[in-house]
Amino acid sequence: MKNVTLLLEDGSQFHGRSFGYDAPVAGEVVFNTAMMGYPESLTDPSYAGQLMVLTYPLVGNYGVPRFSFEENGLPTFMESDRIYASAIIVADYSEDYSHWNACESLGDWLKREHVPGITGIDTRQLTMVLREHGVMMGKIIFDDTPDVIPEAQYEGVNFVDKVSCNEVIRYNEGAGKKVVLVDCGVKANIIRCLLNRGVEVIRVPWNYDYTSMDFDGLFLANGPGDPDMCEESVAILKRQMQASRKPICGICMGNQLLAKAGGAKIYKLKYGHRSHNQPVREVGTDHCYVTSQNHGYAVDATTLGREWNELFVNMNDGSNEGICHKTNPWFSSQFHPEACSGPVDTEFMFDRFVEKL
Repeated sequence: MKNVTLLLEDGSQFHGRSFGYDAPVAGEVVFNTAMMGYPESLTDPSYAGQLMVLTYPLVGNYGVPRFSFEENGLPTFMESDRIYASAIIVADYSEDYSHWNACESLGDWLKREHVPGITGIDTRQLTMVLREHGVMMGKIIFDDTPDVIPEAQYEGVNFVDKVSCNEVIRYNEGAGKKVVLVDCGVKANIIRCLLNRGVEVIRVPWNYDYTSMDFDGLFLANGPGDPDMCEESVAILKRQMQASRKPICGICMGNQLLAKAGGAKIYKLKYGHRSHNQPVREVGTDHCYVTSQNHGYAVDATTLGREWNELFVNMNDGSNEGICHKTNPWFSSQFHPEACSGPVDTEFMFDRFVEKL
């Protein structure tokens, strides 16, 4: 294992060893407090452009499942077609793995997909730095080639355009109700949850004009980066909302795009919500749920139009976790109801959507 240095933009340095692909890389350094799910997290397009720090100390002990695909074209065990995170940073990488479904080690997978991985980092101290300062840009530099310094930018980059599909893709063709899914970086399990409820899914690029299409409901998917970079999506969504009362549901980035179409502003969280244990409460009830989340931006609920209400709030920091229209069947969640991996407490959001079609 080669010696490497993680250099943060505030000058902080953390020294470790490479167990993935040996190449320098730069990106936004974020942390995830989940105890499991590194295959799903690495293949989540919402991590595009980011160096992912896992706070759980032991990583890699259950290996990586085979990269197989179902008949409908969805990956069986991953959330997309490849790794989207720019790198993974862990405290203790386990070279030996044991799991009935594993076919290779995490390190071998990273090398095959040309993604760096670092071990031996004090992720507790690193997380404390990120919580105090906020997420920041970082660089992974190899000590034997210190002059090779990577550069990257996160702010102002349209990562949704980088991860969205380029053409219309249909699933469950000829099934009952038709749902247009706006792909901002959709996770495979979101599509699977819709298909399991017997609808036809028409997956379109993030800036595709679907307003003249024949469909029964609109679904706004998750995605990476700043939602303010997706003005084309918001403009198309506004036209749809002005022309029709068809049901609309959004997840994560979809919540923010729906809120922007409703007149709200977006702000960046200090260090984001990336975990499996975020508690949220459904507004107007005493129902609380444990949720899986992965986002760095949030909706400023105080800027919502008068025809909108908050649907969920975060019990830790009071930030918005979903909105709903007062009269039209339009609603969303900032958390991930499909939660793969993670809790499945809120999968009823898909049922609510399908019931309104």
